[in-house]
Amino acid sequence: MPKAAAPGDMIACPECDALLRAVPLGPTERARCPRCGSLLVSPRVRSFLQVVALAFTALILMMAAVFFPFLGIAAHGLSHESSVIEVALAFSDGWLAPLSVAVLAVIVGLPMLRFCAIIYVLWPLANGRPAWPKARAAFRLAEGLTPWSMAEIFIVGTAVALVKIGGLATISIGPAFWAFCGLVIVTTLKNAFMSRWSIWAALERS
Repeated sequence: MPKAAAPGDMIACPECDALLRAVPLGPTERARCPRCGSLLVSPRVRSFLQVVALAFTALILMMAAVFFPFLGIAAHGLSHESSVIEVALAFSDGWLAPLSVAVLAVIVGLPMLRFCAIIYVLWPLANGRPAWPKARAAFRLAEGLTPWSMAEIFIVGTAVALVKIGGLATISIGPAFWAFCGLVIVTTLKNAFMSRWSIWAALERS
């Protein structure tokens, strides 16, 4: 009779919830779900260091995106430039103050917290050292914040708004807009390089 697998040796497909036995993979091997074909595990050589570098890059781009001018609008001889932080603080008076806090949280605060948590978890592992204290809790926090980090959605909403007001005023795009676009690209690359199963396995070994 085959021996039952330990819970730590199992992996669940994020698409179809199939529960599968995890097996060690080589640096160039990938594991896919036999039911739906979704990619489950994709180890990469030096992936931890690459993810840390991309997370640092994302933090720098986020700070630039917050404080540099985002958009400029000119109409009828009047013009105005504003940054993301200025737009959020415009709602900081009266009963709209919670809206200001929510905007800053989902666009700036939560993504930066997630990047910091990922750096905290992977920095010692990328350098061949034991994980720092509370690394598992930090990575669990980073994973839990993923659906609430809406910097990418903010860019999509801004693009839609630009199309709608483009005929009413002259719009100039500031450096913060391009910083946000770069942030979306860097975040996508980070997600492509990051193998969650490999990180959990490294934390278990550590």
